[in-house]
Amino acid sequence: MKRLALIAVCVAASACSQSKPPPSSAVAEAPPPAVAANAGTGSIAGHVHTTGAAVVVLEPKTARTFPPQHDKPVMDQQGLTFGPELLLVRTGQPAEFRNNDDTLHNVHVSHEETREPAFNVAIPTGGTYIYTFARDGFYRVGCDIHPSMAASIFAASTPYTTVADGGGHFSFADVPAGSWTITVYADGKRLRKDVEVTGGVTNVTVE
Repeated sequence: MKRLALIAVCVAASACSQSKPPPSSAVAEAPPPAVAANAGTGSIAGHVHTTGAAVVVLEPKTARTFPPQHDKPVMDQQGLTFGPELLLVRTGQPAEFRNNDDTLHNVHVSHEETREPAFNVAIPTGGTYIYTFARDGFYRVGCDIHPSMAASIFAASTPYTTVADGGGHFSFADVPAGSWTITVYADGKRLRKDVEVTGGVTNVTVE
């Protein structure tokens, strides 16, 4: 699990050449956004060439307002582990941290790239803590009481974030028509590709 935190450092800084992210099954994805019924929308079916899992972010090329999230993303603590190992959250929207373990934990979170601390709070058994991330990017998560515990968080202003599957495939549904940029964090690299959504299915390969 310490390895996962290192991976987040690498992709956030785009400075590592080799790393192996956690399996996609260890990832909690943000819920899909609500889209106005009369808005022209399409979907994206994508593929990225990668040796492991990849965080994929879809951002508009012009300013756009998104509706608030339906549900808070949650990171729990059980069996001296954080779950999930990688949590996707919306910048400016609340996330929930729980302790369903039978011991006291603290959650110590800092931004990977800037090292700026986000928060460091103790959470007793059965307790919760709500936090809203103000800055996009990867965050390192640890417990000072139990140093072996580690996880990562990725915060983005857009609601369109996901993790590619083991074959490098990803998709986004109900995307408003317009110009967008896909950013992929994988294998210690940051890849970008512009895409135009006009309705129907837009196929794209990022490499």
